[in-house]
Amino acid sequence: MPELPDVERFRRFFRANAAGRTVGALRADPTILRNCTPRTLSAALRGRRFDEPARHGKWLIAWTDGPALLMHFGMTGYLLWADDEGSTRTEPHRHDRLVIRFDEGGELRYRNMRKLGGLWLAHDPDEVSGLLGTLGPDALSVGRAEFLRLLARRRGGLKAALMDQTLLAGVGNLMADEILWQARLHPTHRVESLTAEERLQLHSALRRILRQAVATEDYAEDRPGWLLHVRGRPGASCPRCRGPLSRMVAAGRTTYFCQRCQP
Repeated sequence: MPELPDVERFRRFFRANAAGRTVGALRADPTILRNCTPRTLSAALRGRRFDEPARHGKWLIAWTDGPALLMHFGMTGYLLWADDEGSTRTEPHRHDRLVIRFDEGGELRYRNMRKLGGLWLAHDPDEVSGLLGTLGPDALSVGRAEFLRLLARRRGGLKAALMDQTLLAGVGNLMADEILWQARLHPTHRVESLTAEERLQLHSALRRILRQAVATEDYAEDRPGWLLHVRGRPGASCPRCRGPLSRMVAAGRTTYFCQRCQP
């Protein structure tokens, strides 16, 4: 499932390919639109030029010189670019839920097989704020003081807290496992029982891992010292202590951890 690092790469991909271009035409699958129809979306965006896109947690906010298009990628969504050169043109696909054709040439495609997530239209910044209103601060940019303040209000298991988008926006199942493994904290350890040192340790791991993941093309494959590099593989051992990895359900999600490193 796309998490904060993946959506940040989508944001950079969008900036590199669509920012500064003018929408000439678009085609949208009505079943992926959450608060508009294909006709109203086309009427709102046609002739508009995309500006620098933003991101909050797992949401991509594609600003234009008027309305904004908000994208959530669910479990299987991603972006593709198709230029007008036959050698590099991406062929249309039945899972292309949104295709934006630009006056300058080329197409941006939002592809999503399972149609979780979706697309929203916002006419102004207030509407954007309304759509994102329940989200906590972005996990990549949350400062230490704010993180500690938010954590002080929380009760219950650590993994559930990290994945609660109203507490922090952007951390999903994979990132939560990695953060807790690197912080040496058990997924079901209760937030209220954390020591002051453990709280600082958790914030440090959160910031470090998200920054490194954003800077890595494939953080699961390109970081051999990470839990994600071996997570879910049969017979996998902990990259740190070489002990066997354990599996359980925490916060309703399949969770991997090391009993030695995360007692």
